[in-house]
Amino acid sequence: MFNKAALVVSALLSVAIAQQVGTQEAERHPSLTIQQCSAGGSCTTQTRSVVLDSNWRWLHTTSGYTNCYTGNTWNTSLCSSPSTCASNCALDGAKYSETYGITTSGNALTLKFVTSSQQKNIGSRVYLLENESSYQMFSLKNQEFTFDVDVSKLPCGLNGALYFVEMDKDGGMGKYSTNKAGAKYGTGYCDAQCPHDIKFINGEANILGWTASPNDTNAGTGQYGACCSEMDIWEANSISSAYTPHVCTSTGLTRCQGTDCGDGDQRYESICDKDGCDFNSWRQGDQSFYGPGKTVNTNSKFTVVTQFITTDGTANGALKEIRRIYVQNGKVIQNSYSTFDGLTQYNSISDEFCNAQKNLFDDNHSFEERGGMRKMGDVFSKGMVLVLSLWDDHAVNMLWLDSDYPTDADPSKPGISRGPCSTDSGKPEDVEANSPDATVIYSNIKYGPLNSTYRAS
Repeated sequence: MFNKAALVVSALLSVAIAQQVGTQEAERHPSLTIQQCSAGGSCTTQTRSVVLDSNWRWLHTTSGYTNCYTGNTWNTSLCSSPSTCASNCALDGAKYSETYGITTSGNALTLKFVTSSQQKNIGSRVYLLENESSYQMFSLKNQEFTFDVDVSKLPCGLNGALYFVEMDKDGGMGKYSTNKAGAKYGTGYCDAQCPHDIKFINGEANILGWTASPNDTNAGTGQYGACCSEMDIWEANSISSAYTPHVCTSTGLTRCQGTDCGDGDQRYESICDKDGCDFNSWRQGDQSFYGPGKTVNTNSKFTVVTQFITTDGTANGALKEIRRIYVQNGKVIQNSYSTFDGLTQYNSISDEFCNAQKNLFDDNHSFEERGGMRKMGDVFSKGMVLVLSLWDDHAVNMLWLDSDYPTDADPSKPGISRGPCSTDSGKPEDVEANSPDATVIYSNIKYGPLNSTYRAS
């Protein structure tokens, strides 16, 4: 994601990541079926479930109901130090539909943007579980990953994001004795933006240097960030979409601070590539490809296929290309090509495309410098966790996805225009007030050998 360090998604007024387990609300994971396919297109249904990220959950004292975190501040009497907070505070179960607007039906997951019950919840982030205590790990070299999506109710400023990150299978429970919650309660998140809003990292509360957000009453940032490689399969609303690999020089979740996080003007000193190498059809010059009534018509559901091509056609080869295919109304739609001179041969992501794009757009070569496609493939070889989310952007209003960004640059310059949304759009207070019923529906998730998960009618 272009600036997921800014991904400070509003949540309940008294939620946070905890490492102990509470008993006030039983944790019941919503069931979700997916399919694993074999060569030739035969697919087997697997019964899985999703778990809410622990950053959204109620955090309270282990001996009662007192909040350990309220609004965007910590209870200093319970959280006087990172380790004390971990031992004093418990993470509780979630009411998925009632509180968070998260529902499943068969192979479909629906995420609602604003949910009002006892308190108001904004957005959500869930992970796919293999079983009650482990995330499902995906190794996708020489494979493809496919899903259906309905973004018709996502306006400018929102992002329905489906992506993979280099989290631990058990949520870090095995590495850190103070983490008693693990994957069952959605712990262990990290991404390439090295986010500082993660309230527990490596089994300790991120309370040191905690600063409340100036424009989000439910979020803040701590001294530490949580870094790891990330493959953004899908970041989109009904207006714009992008897919983007991000890699880090580190392996697995790495707690960072200062320069290693790439904070402030040290963005390109980070251990992670924050920009990524993105393919956004509008940004690549084709303004007729994706959107309402366009070639990929976002007024109705469609299928997104992502293929991970290796140098030798096996899972042991180095990753060399990430291809995108769409299917809608029984028709296979190949990804758009760039219209810019020097890029017209590209409609997929490769090291060659990334270098040519960075040169034309005058962007930093941080993806290449941190290992590029080969590094992304190495991360998939170890396995990555599937994330499904819906969020708004309290830092730059999602302009990096669907408008002109940076806003002070000439929009006629290649790479600046990323979508047709106004540069005044996407303000969280506006989106939350005007589009509370916005939803994204992910369904029909499949994975398997190349060309096994989709077909034309």
